[in-house]
Amino acid sequence: MELAQVVGRNVQRLRTAAGISLADLAAAGGISKTTLHGIEQGQGNPTLSTLWALATALKASLGELLEAPASTVEVVRAGDSRPQVEGDAVSARLLHRIRLRGTVEVYDIAVAQSGQHSDAHLPGVEECLVVTRGRLTTGPADSPTDLAEGDSIRFDAAHPHLYRGRSARNRAVLLMVHPES
Repeated sequence: MELAQVVGRNVQRLRTAAGISLADLAAAGGISKTTLHGIEQGQGNPTLSTLWALATALKASLGELLEAPASTVEVVRAGDSRPQVEGDAVSARLLHRIRLRGTVEVYDIAVAQSGQHSDAHLPGVEECLVVTRGRLTTGPADSPTDLAEGDSIRFDAAHPHLYRGRSARNRAVLLMVHPES
């Protein structure tokens, strides 16, 4: 993907997540609405000073504007090779890193075979789930993932998603990550 498209998508995503109108961000960045619209459409070629002004107005780093966002779905299987450290009594395996400014809610959930569709949450909300018993199908409604015991998934919950148990008894730990409001 071209840099102009990456910058455009990032500016629009950050602006929307912050609840800032196009007009307000343009004014805060010292540019016209037309110029900002072109940037968001991936058609602009903003200068470094314009990008710094937009990053400042969005309370974001320059890197957040320049770097393509990571995939919105990250699946880790129980047998995947992941960074691991050993202590005297504890062995820790890194499953996911979640950057946040906000609140994390931790749930122990049971998931029935009948399944459940969840509406989109607010922009910026992520879910991270680790299967502790049984098997589940979960993730974005348009591309759910089958998970077994020990597997985990992280996804953008600002889109419709689903949960369906695949065994008689299914349990998981669910982390809901809410951005700072």
